[in-house]
Amino acid sequence: MEPAHAGARELARAVATRSVSSRELVGGYLDRITRSELNAVVTLDAERALATAAALDDETARGERRGPLHGVPVTVKDAIATEGLRTTGGSPSLASHVPDSDAPAVAALRAAGAVVVGKTNLPEWCGDIQTYNEVFGTTRNPWDLDRTPGGSSGGSAAAVAAGLTGFDLASDIAGSIRIPAHFCGVYGLKPSVGLVAGEGYVDHVGAGALPPDGNVLGPICRTADDLALVLDVLASAPAPTVGSLRECRVATWLDDPSCRVGSESAAVLGRAVSALAGAGARVSAPTPPSGFDELFELHLDMVLAAVAYNLPEDGVPPATATHRGWLARAEDRAVARQVWARWFEGYDVLLCPVTAMPAFPHDQDGDIGTRTLSVDGEDRPHMTTVGWCGLFSVLGLPTVVMPVGFTAAGLPVGVQVVASRLHDHTAVAFARLAAEVLGGHTAPPCG
Repeated sequence: MEPAHAGARELARAVATRSVSSRELVGGYLDRITRSELNAVVTLDAERALATAAALDDETARGERRGPLHGVPVTVKDAIATEGLRTTGGSPSLASHVPDSDAPAVAALRAAGAVVVGKTNLPEWCGDIQTYNEVFGTTRNPWDLDRTPGGSSGGSAAAVAAGLTGFDLASDIAGSIRIPAHFCGVYGLKPSVGLVAGEGYVDHVGAGALPPDGNVLGPICRTADDLALVLDVLASAPAPTVGSLRECRVATWLDDPSCRVGSESAAVLGRAVSALAGAGARVSAPTPPSGFDELFELHLDMVLAAVAYNLPEDGVPPATATHRGWLARAEDRAVARQVWARWFEGYDVLLCPVTAMPAFPHDQDGDIGTRTLSVDGEDRPHMTTVGWCGLFSVLGLPTVVMPVGFTAAGLPVGVQVVASRLHDHTAVAFARLAAEVLGGHTAPPCG
């Protein structure tokens, strides 16, 4: 076992069998973090982590085990409260903020034996698809240092990909787990809305008691099996409905006129789907029950309403500027969720792109509302990057991102694996089965 890039379950097993100590794992990751050129882990809890690991090793020697993550090092996105450890939201206004309690999800990880090593970088208030802020600076992609790891959980995905942590606890409201997982070639789970406790999420001064509507906390890992392991610690979800690839009814939605996928990414996705069909998956391309534009406009209305307290008056979407307007759009969302629940009765999973392109070069001029990206020579607004992810955010559906291949330039390409609400383990199980055909996480060249 090479600990830096081993999965969390493998690390837990190694600690349990005493082939490696938790203190050795923590020390190894701390050393890698201090030597890293990525700026992914921005606050360390080294002394407490080493002391906790030593106590866990003593328990292991006595035949005791706190839980399935006993002795496994973890990092936590810097928007999620950690008791006694700085949590800034990437904002100068919270640069010295130290919570006096853990977010419930963090507490669950600690209770299961995980050792919190540090906090991972993010854009201020999680408000970008890149990862940089005035407090900690810019995080770089381990596949190409000149490119972004994505956002807002860019530090999380970069750290996991580069072997700086056993796994990471991150957050997602519009692709913040999924886009970085795609850009960095790792696995990420956006759980079903409401499944994992979301309290303790920090996105403005004083926040944490009430999570933003639609925001979820979930893991970023190096294997699909680790997603299942961590999910079982964070929440209770039904068992998967699939046990083999041949059982899987796989729908695909691989492109749309409203958000065309770049030709190189489309080719990678096409080869992956063909390989899965060749391995026995029952693949089809049915018409989705809602149009792309309809869902994306609904997503934008709801997500901007969720963070409206941080927006200037002229930035609040008219559709949700009043409580009556918000209720009307919330009704639209509820209807869409019912329509998709019925549609999923005929399918186990739906495969979709994550974004139209792989990781792009750092661009910190202007803001997310003014920047553009080039896709096959076409300039598009930055905001369209969240398009494919936003569809399943507003629907509240569990979505796994898994790596499925690389571009000619060696950049990872991922796919979204979507399942019906609360069937998170079905999406994870499919990703695990698909990895047997497509391969899994590959260690990047930079760390």
